[in-house]
Amino acid sequence: MRVATVRGFTLIELMIVLAIMGILAAIAVPNYTEYVTRGKITDATSTLSNLRVQMEQYYQDNRNYGAAACGVTMPAASRYFTFTCAWGASGNNQTYLLTATGSGGGMTGFAFTLDDANGKATSAVPSGWTQPSPNNCWVLRKGGSC
Repeated sequence: MRVATVRGFTLIELMIVLAIMGILAAIAVPNYTEYVTRGKITDATSTLSNLRVQMEQYYQDNRNYGAAACGVTMPAASRYFTFTCAWGASGNNQTYLLTATGSGGGMTGFAFTLDDANGKATSAVPSGWTQPSPNNCWVLRKGGSC
């Protein structure tokens, strides 16, 4: 009669697998976190672009960007950003400055602007991120690239 032997994994084999998984996780988690943050940035940039289109449509109809304030209704704060409009920055109703400021969900510290001349700028980034140089675009990556 033959006795069946039970085969399994040794402790050292399990430790090697755990070490490999730990190394992969140490690489993957920060990259995934940055990927998610870059995806949230599009919330600000796309809303600013949409607001600019609305402001230009308002200008076409009224020949100014607003009689006493910006000519469009600011959207309710999104999950990650709040939006504001500074109307008449040069003392008249022919200019505006739209701003998206990070307000939650890991986006605190970010601020993006768009003006009437389609001037895009990143006015603030959190620590660990680099502002673009020259600052004439919206930052999309940690290294400051647009």
